[in-house]
Amino acid sequence: MTSKKSDDQDRIVIKKYANRRLYNTATSSYVTLDHLSQMVKENTDFVVYDAKSGEDITRPVLTQIIVEEENKGQNLLPINFLRQLIGFYGDSLQGLVPSYLEQAMSAFGHNQEQMREYMQGSMHGIFPFGQFEEMNKQNIALFEQTMKMFSPFPHGTEAGQQDGSNPAQPTAPGAAKPDASLNELKSQLEAMQAQLNSLAGGKTTK
Repeated sequence: MTSKKSDDQDRIVIKKYANRRLYNTATSSYVTLDHLSQMVKENTDFVVYDAKSGEDITRPVLTQIIVEEENKGQNLLPINFLRQLIGFYGDSLQGLVPSYLEQAMSAFGHNQEQMREYMQGSMHGIFPFGQFEEMNKQNIALFEQTMKMFSPFPHGTEAGQQDGSNPAQPTAPGAAKPDASLNELKSQLEAMQAQLNSLAGGKTTK
């Protein structure tokens, strides 16, 4: 169980009661999920605790906000992505997924203002697809570099050399073959990029 931390003075504390009501201790008022959603968009840092147990329930509350937004028709999460994400629960690479997604969203957020200008046609009404495509390629390269930092050694190579159980299969430096699940994760990202590129291309067609 995750309980209250000493650095909570730097964050707004929200308490959730048994009746599902959310209480903002900074403003001494009850708030809704819509209020918390707006706080996120305004980059207001907050943490949510169960009022009775003191357990940190920020993650499930944020997940609930996403569900509410999706139910309103603000669909950001493709069905295939949701299926793939669910499939990683209990998978051997489950521990890598959060870091990978965090890096992906950080890179996307880093370029969001530039992409927003492009999507709004700030360049004299012409969608600069070439520049946008190049930015996607740069993000893909960044994601791959990030994953290499977390990539485990393939079975039967490095691990086998260390304990001497598999001396007949030496591996040259840099020649380690990525795990199949890692390749699948990269393919999923490339598919999402392809869908985005397709959407961008459709906006330029009169």
